[in-house]
Order: sequence, then C-alpha cells, then structure tokens
Amino acid sequence: MAIHTQLPIYKVAYDLLGAAIDYVRNMPRPIKAALGNRVTELCVEIVLLIVRANSVRDKVPHLGALLERAEELNLLLRLYRDKRFISTGQYAQAIELTAVTFAEPGHECSNCKNEREVP
Repeated sequence: MAIHTQLPIYKVAYDLLGAAIDYVRNMPRPIKAALGNRVTELCVEIVLLIVRANSVRDKVPHLGALLERAEELNLLLRLYRDKRFISTGQYAQAIELTAVTFAEPGHECSNCKNEREVP
C-alpha cells in the first residue's frame, strides 16, 4: 500500500481542491456562500475518500462514494460555467481533472464503477 500523498489520484484531487478554492474566491458573495462552499466541501470529501480507500482492504465503497462526489462536483462546475461564475477555460481545466482522471479506463475508480454495475 502506497502512501496516499504519493498516489497520482491524490495529487490530482489536491490540485482540484486548489483550483476550486481559486474559483470560489472570485465569485459574488451570495453565490460563494450558497454554492461555492459546497464545491470546496466536495473537493475535501474527494481527497478524504482517497485517503480512506488507500487505508482499507475493500476500496469499492469508498471509491464508489468518490465517483458520486465527482459527479456532483461536475454538475456544480457546469452550473458555474453556464452562469458565468467561472470561465470556459477554468471549467475545462476542472473537468479534465475530474472526468478524465477519475473515469479513465483502467483506473481504480473506473474499475469500481464497472464492479458496481455488474448485477
């Protein structure tokens, strides 16, 4: 078992958290309070789920929860872009970090998703 801080998925999730903090910093105050904090919370939850999954033998529940958080995060980021709270470039950067990294074929999270779909 590798140290979680050295895992590629952890590094990407940490970068995503940093990007989310930057995005929220520039939002209007009412939006920041209502939705901005949720994006930051989701990113923190994703990082913590990676740490938990790395420390247990049965990773599927944690990785499944991670995928759910990533989907919720993608939804909020799309809303931010549609309402012009973030630029299209910022949106593209964030989606690349979430969708490509957490769902690319052969990745642990992608494998977890496939396991959950099998009856």
